[in-house]
Amino acid sequence: MNDQTATRLIAAGDVHLQPVEVTVIDGLDRGLSAVIGEGTLKIGTSPGNPMRLTDPTVSRIHCEISPVPGGVRVVDAGSTNGTYVDGHRVRDVDVGSGTTIRIGATTLRVIVGDDSIELPLSPRERFGSLVGSSVAMRRVYSILERTAPSHATVLLQGETGTGKELVARAIHDASRRAQGPFIAIDCGAIAPTIIESELFGHVRGAFSGAVNDRRGLFEEAHAGTLFLDEIGELPIALQAKLLRVLETFEVRRVGSNSVRKVDVRVVAATNRPLAPAVNEGAFREELYYRLAVVEILLPPLRARREDIPQLAAHFCAQLTGDTSMPSPDFVSTLMTRSWPGNVRELRNFIERQVTLGGGELAASSRRAPARLLPSGIDAFVPVDMPMKQARDAWIAEFEGAYARALLKRTNGNVTRAAEIADVSRRFLQRLMIRVGMRVEGAPATDDDD
Repeated sequence: MNDQTATRLIAAGDVHLQPVEVTVIDGLDRGLSAVIGEGTLKIGTSPGNPMRLTDPTVSRIHCEISPVPGGVRVVDAGSTNGTYVDGHRVRDVDVGSGTTIRIGATTLRVIVGDDSIELPLSPRERFGSLVGSSVAMRRVYSILERTAPSHATVLLQGETGTGKELVARAIHDASRRAQGPFIAIDCGAIAPTIIESELFGHVRGAFSGAVNDRRGLFEEAHAGTLFLDEIGELPIALQAKLLRVLETFEVRRVGSNSVRKVDVRVVAATNRPLAPAVNEGAFREELYYRLAVVEILLPPLRARREDIPQLAAHFCAQLTGDTSMPSPDFVSTLMTRSWPGNVRELRNFIERQVTLGGGELAASSRRAPARLLPSGIDAFVPVDMPMKQARDAWIAEFEGAYARALLKRTNGNVTRAAEIADVSRRFLQRLMIRVGMRVEGAPATDDDD
């Protein structure tokens, strides 16, 4: 891309917000108000909400309201009775000053103030292994710069593939604990029967197979950082024990009567919002608020498309050692895709092209990337079916062929196959069940991670 076509970056300090006043104008809590500057106002009946209501038709965490450039963002948090704007139920919408919002039997009004609040943006184009110079990412960097040196517990929220573990690692590396261990655990990939032992350890004889004392991950992460990925998958019975550890920083090994002090910073992550789980009773609200001391929402790739050329160059350099920009045609192709798998999908796509195309991504190359499908495949396209049905059928065939080939390559080792596919072990097990392959000890549900 040349200088004439490149989009100008918004300089730090160019983005401003206006404070928003939220007032209850009808309902049991009429007259209650709150002002939001930078950040998000959670509204509901939970004691942890900055705006706590007493209306019994309002959920524990009902909705979230935050200032955005030019207006107000309203997000329903998976409430029971819904959030309504102008009579229409909304999930996520931007509104203007003076808008009325109905939640349960309560009506709110939002008023945008006249003052201007400068939105802090970092001048960085990278933070640790994170890459991107968009406003969305520089906003994240600004929060990380202020958060990393502290001891605060952090909750990362974002879609699959947005780089939550990279953010956790970046927080650790930029903290005073950088010389200590960084331990990561996927709470959704470990059987509920053993996850307590994984986290807190056990003593000999605590259960069948416990032949020795064993330290848990909290003890392993002493003086460092423990990253709890997919925290929303943690069994409800174990959440109370985790909450106690976060409050006392004492762990009790399974089967032991004594406690051990630990010095650990916790960073948790989820690809699904926790507020709906709190409302459903599937996640303890006390634990949610204890984890969300600092809450960071990572933007999906579609919300920072201007970072795609920079990310492409970064991944190409990692994979090939060539620091030149990828060809304009290749970058143009990347810009047209939706990337539902976010940065992880982008990296995997580029790695596949590098592997199959023999380094054809360099700017000096004029050749098209290698085809993934063999010539003559057009003859097998089911053109007698509608496109959606044909696509679904092909995807089902591909998933079966991919799973079988992958397991053949790893001699049936599901854990190794999941690592190669860059998915969780549980996700691969569910895929195998879906395509009719037998899996020992696989989960019974078909929900995707």
